[in-house]
Amino acid sequence: MHQDQNTATTSDAVTDPSVERAVRQALADHGRLTVDAAEVAPTADLYTLGLTSHATVNVMLAVENDLDAEFPDSVLNRATFASVDGIVAAAALATS
Repeated sequence: MHQDQNTATTSDAVTDPSVERAVRQALADHGRLTVDAAEVAPTADLYTLGLTSHATVNVMLAVENDLDAEFPDSVLNRATFASVDGIVAAAALATS
């Protein structure tokens, strides 16, 4: 299976646990999830857990602010923000 070069992988982010902490904190503060963000499985569908388009923007901005980084335009899509793993991988790209 060919991976699109614009698609981030979770292995990019495994080396820095602060990225996942920032993502989970942003989800807890801004995601409006129906469950505790700390307990969400890395691959769970965040949209089925209550994440909305508006909340996605707030989560992204909070992560960018916390990590002093900017998400690349290439990852700004619904699929990126559908899971913790997706957001972590995109945030890792933003910090590299």
